[in-house]
This record gives sequence, C-alpha cells and structure tokens, in this order.
Amino acid sequence: MFDQLTSWENLYAAWRRAAKGKRGKIPASSFEYHLEDELLQIQKELIDQSYQPGCYRSFFIHEPKRRLISAAPFRDRVVHHALCRVIEPIFERSFISDSFANRIGKGTHRALDRAQFFSRKYRYVLQCDIEQFFAAIDHQILTEILCRKIADEKIQRLVATILRSGEGVLQEEYALRYFPGDDLFAALRPRGLPIGNLTSQFWANCYLNPFDNFIKRELQIPGYLRYVDDFLLFSNNKNELWDAKRQIIKRLESFRLKIHENKAQVRPVREGTPFLGFLIFPTHRRLKRSKGVHFVRRLKNRIQLYQQGEIEFEQVKATITGWINHVRFGDTWRLRGSILSQNPIRTAHC
Repeated sequence: MFDQLTSWENLYAAWRRAAKGKRGKIPASSFEYHLEDELLQIQKELIDQSYQPGCYRSFFIHEPKRRLISAAPFRDRVVHHALCRVIEPIFERSFISDSFANRIGKGTHRALDRAQFFSRKYRYVLQCDIEQFFAAIDHQILTEILCRKIADEKIQRLVATILRSGEGVLQEEYALRYFPGDDLFAALRPRGLPIGNLTSQFWANCYLNPFDNFIKRELQIPGYLRYVDDFLLFSNNKNELWDAKRQIIKRLESFRLKIHENKAQVRPVREGTPFLGFLIFPTHRRLKRSKGVHFVRRLKNRIQLYQQGEIEFEQVKATITGWINHVRFGDTWRLRGSILSQNPIRTAHC
C-alpha cells in the first residue's frame, strides 16, 4: 500500500486534484513551475520517512457561524490527496449510504433530497448536531479507528505525522471536558482536526462511521442521514426518537463527543426541519432567512467593489450564479427575483 502511495502515478494524480480550480493562485502555480522537482522531493521524503508538514495558515470565516479555518501549504495538500487516494476506497466500502458529506456522488443537494424523502415518509424528526465537532475529535480514538483497516505501518506513521501537524490548532478554543469512563489524562490527550484539510474531512467520516452503524444496526432506525456533524432521525413514533436521543448521548460519550441537547428536540415534520441552510417541509423547501440576508450583504459588497473598479463584472456574475445554482434546489423563484431586482446592477442575464 505504501508503494502505491509513493508511486509517481499516484503523486501526479494527487497534484492534479490538489491544483484543480487553484492553478491561477501563487502557491499552486509556483509548485507547478517546478512540478517534477517538487513531486520527486515529496516522493523522496515519503520513502525515507523524513517528510514533515509545514505551518498552517489560519483565518476566521463567519458564515454560517464563526469558524477557524486552517489551510496547509500546497505541497502538504498534495500529500493529503495522495494518502486519501490510497486509503479512502478501503473505508468507503464500510460507510453507510446515507452519509453525504465529502463523498463522491453524494453532497449537499442529495442530502436535502434524502431528508425531504424521509419527511414525506415519517411524521416526526429528531435533529442533532455535535458541539465543536472538529475541535473535539480525539486523536487516540481516531488512530484506533483508522488502524483497524490500515495494516501498513509506514502509512500509519504518515497518518500520525499529519495528525501531529494539526495539534494545537483548535485546542485553545475547546474547553477541557471529562466523560464517563475517562482516565485521569483523557482530557489532556491531543484532539482537534484543522478545518480545511482534505484529510480532516475524510477522517471526520471515519470517526463517525461506527456511530452511523450504531444508529442503523443497533437502534434500527432506517430514517437516518448525516452530513458531517449534523444528523436527522425520522420515525412515526415520538417515543422511539426520544429514546434514541438518550442512547445517542450515551454512545457519543465513548467518542468523547456531545450533542447540543437543548436543540435536539422531537418535532413534527410538518413544522419544517432546518437542515443545510434550508427549511425542509414534506411538500416544499424554503431558504433560511439568515442565508438570504447573508447573500444580500455579500452581493451589495461585490457590487460596490465593481462600481469602484476594484473587481470585474465577471466576479459579480460568478457570485450571483453560484448562489442561484445552490438555492434553486429550494422553492426560491420569487425570492431570487426579489433580491436580484432590488440591486443597482443588471443581473437578469445571470
């Protein structure tokens, strides 16, 4: 497996994936300018076990909520892609079909379709999300989950190297917390994955895969889906969902995770289920108001920059087109017309 990871074919394919959509940016273009030398150097470092990740570049985003994003250097992203190309197929076979984040053929819109399908089939829903999920992921537990399927010791060491490179990125934002069964030092163990890494997104699915199978096989709730740390359970029996909530809280303790208990309430699906920026009803979907407000602010800012000559119209158009391509998966025709007609720039052709 390690020979496959360090092969020229795999590293070249990893570079192509890492550079997709970013070849116009300086880190990617600089790497491409010396492509053969860069890939040969990465190959050498991986083979002789001298590879060490570089420093992360961190910044905050505020939509949908305040998050710390930590971006690895471009050469490290190539290594992440090379690693995932080799180990991802091994884990993919064990993932449930109703896990939709960061998987080929899945994604946000298919998750919304599935949630609406369940809304039409069942009367009640329990919505849960995990507190500070990426910051809370325990490195020891994650390593145990990964090593059950990865027997190659060299790949295990590479995984450990990448994990260590992210230690401390999120530690300061996450309070120490003890769980039932913890030993004295459990709360001090390394934890947290940098949001922004390909490996973090993939490992998040690996971390919660045993939990997904617990819901499906032990609780035997067929109306279940998950997108990263947001998950929905559907049933025609309210008591079944309340009991599931109690068991979920207990099971997540073994992963050193907690849900937002106050927000996890059983409600009729006819009231609408907030999920991935939409309100999902059995018959239709609405965009959450906060999402519309955020786009209006962003659009006004882009228009102002365009009028000041700081950006091209194509950049304004790209903002509008990207938003439309997302919200068209809800019943937003009138909303789109209202927002676009109120701005002082011609947008009808978008």
